[in-house]
Amino acid sequence: MNRATQWLQRLGSFQLVLLLTLFPARPLASFETRATPEQLSELRSYIKRSWRTLTRSNSQLAEAAVDPKFTPPGDGRWPVYAPDDQDIAQIGPVLRRQMSVSDFARIELRQLPSDTGLVKEPGLLYLPYPYVVPGGRFNEMYGWDSYFIEIGLLRDGEVDLARNIVDNFLYEIENYGMILNANRTYYLTRSHPPFLTRMILGVYRQRRNIAWLKTSLPAVEKYYQYWTHEPHLVKQTGLSRYFDSGEGQAPEVVSGERDKEGRNHYDLVKEYYRTYNVTDYDLSLYYDRKTDQLTNFFYKGDRSMRESGFDPSNRFGPFSVDIINYNPVCLNSLLYAMEIDIAEILRLLGRGKEGGVWLRRAQVRQQQVNALMWDERDGLYYDYNFALKKTRRYPFVTTFYPLWAGIASPQQSARVVKNLRLLEQQGGLQTSANQSGNQWDAPFGWAPMQMMAVEGLRRYGYLKEADRITVNFLSLVLKEFIAHNTIVEKYDVVSRGSDLGAGLKFGYKSNEIGFGWTNAAFTELYAQLPATERENVMKLDGLRIPGQSMDVDRRNLPPKGHLAAGF
Repeated sequence: MNRATQWLQRLGSFQLVLLLTLFPARPLASFETRATPEQLSELRSYIKRSWRTLTRSNSQLAEAAVDPKFTPPGDGRWPVYAPDDQDIAQIGPVLRRQMSVSDFARIELRQLPSDTGLVKEPGLLYLPYPYVVPGGRFNEMYGWDSYFIEIGLLRDGEVDLARNIVDNFLYEIENYGMILNANRTYYLTRSHPPFLTRMILGVYRQRRNIAWLKTSLPAVEKYYQYWTHEPHLVKQTGLSRYFDSGEGQAPEVVSGERDKEGRNHYDLVKEYYRTYNVTDYDLSLYYDRKTDQLTNFFYKGDRSMRESGFDPSNRFGPFSVDIINYNPVCLNSLLYAMEIDIAEILRLLGRGKEGGVWLRRAQVRQQQVNALMWDERDGLYYDYNFALKKTRRYPFVTTFYPLWAGIASPQQSARVVKNLRLLEQQGGLQTSANQSGNQWDAPFGWAPMQMMAVEGLRRYGYLKEADRITVNFLSLVLKEFIAHNTIVEKYDVVSRGSDLGAGLKFGYKSNEIGFGWTNAAFTELYAQLPATERENVMKLDGLRIPGQSMDVDRRNLPPKGHLAAGF
């Protein structure tokens, strides 16, 4: 106990009141409620520097091979696997020329077996070109993260790096069968939400390289087949689902997602099942109460939920393990966009008549999404449970995907906008209207979902709403950057902070720094704002939401003039 504390304890109540009267607490106004142009400039400089900080290339392969989700190998040499049909004797010398002698000694180059189930030690999967990692524990190239990162790269003029990422995806399709969740061996059984064609067109529109565009088409068509054939295709609806081909526990969860008591996500799920009565699905399919064990069916659903990118939430019931019984609105909106994009690629290649086939496929998918996933009573898009033949009424931010893709009618978009109150908070859009303890539910908001929703709103003419959501999210990112001098993976959009605290109960509990898609969201969304609105980003309280009180906890505001140093 320090002297000041002892002195205060010896004061009587009268003396303490007198002291507080003479020396009142610092007024709330002494907290900075508006950023300076210099602070905004420093954040934007941080983002520009981060593209290099987060880039991994073969010259840095020793760094890229390190997997923070796993303990280092006994000899300190991290495995790097080359595709089974690539000549490892040729790849090795190339890497030796690109890497220092000491760095090459820190990796072990191996041939990936044709039966990938035989891989015993997890490792990095070789890619020929540089790429950008998200940051923190995510030290590899991710599927849907890379789409949002690419948007930021293109906005910042990093076209070569953006193309390298796309070329790596084409390499993955050719050599690993699909775009992977990420380029580690334990991700070889699943993909990630498909944004490939949008990425290809993004690069093409910067460089107009028609030869490059033509070479991408075979991989695009192969990847489309991945999503539109069983087990991803559900024949009774003609729509697709997420489905991981692997079995058992996800290795990265067992190794890298433990709490202070050493419990992993699966331990916490069992505790939840023992404690609560689950009625969202038939629990006996996923949990054996007699043996207190999760079933193989649970792990199939858990892995498939991770292919969706929304890992975890209660969107498809607790922990989303019932996802394999659903046609998700997000996936089918992305496949609609993919069909439209392929038709556009064919048009650019002078094969417009062939594009008609893809436009008709898109039209059929649009009709099915609107028939099965639009809820006229609620005015929202939901996910369709094809086993029960009904939607699950769970307000989720993916209701904006049909607006982003152009599936919704003007009347449907207007209904969705009327329901903004369910998801809009003072810091942007929360992911769902339900606080479940999962990171993809309330009160958390994620940069890519702000991007998808805002683009959808702008597409249908809701510019005022798009600007307000943009300002409130970006001002939150800026406020937290001023306080901590970093940009993170996700935010509490209700309290307008980045300390997730006790509200995050399942999955990994950290808030990773870097962070690729948040950096991209700030860059792109700020650029989309009209000049008259950009000043509002520096209002660290954000803008008032019509019909809601503006209750900001000023303890979360940075002290006046504060800005942490360094990157």
